[in-house]
Amino acid sequence: MKVTMETKTNDSAEVKSPAENGQTLDTVHWSVSDVACYFRGRGFEVEANAFQDQEIDGKSLLLMTRNDVLTGMKIKLGPALKIYEYHIKPFQARHLNNAA
Repeated sequence: MKVTMETKTNDSAEVKSPAENGQTLDTVHWSVSDVACYFRGRGFEVEANAFQDQEIDGKSLLLMTRNDVLTGMKIKLGPALKIYEYHIKPFQARHLNNAA
């Protein structure tokens, strides 16, 4: 189930992820576009493109290991570490807590 909202800014459409819309949709339901929008919204434009190129959706995101992000995504080390530690790990922990 993909939930997105388009808003117009300077005549260009911007698609927001469920998290950016303030919805509580579990990450597991995010589409590839939702994942990319989430990272773009956090200032990781180049890295968001890598997630989109690799077709990482919410389910895939929750299964990613640190090594996947650091070596498999072909993104710079600094952003890769931040993405994994401050975004992916908390998503995984939240998902596990919700499943329990």
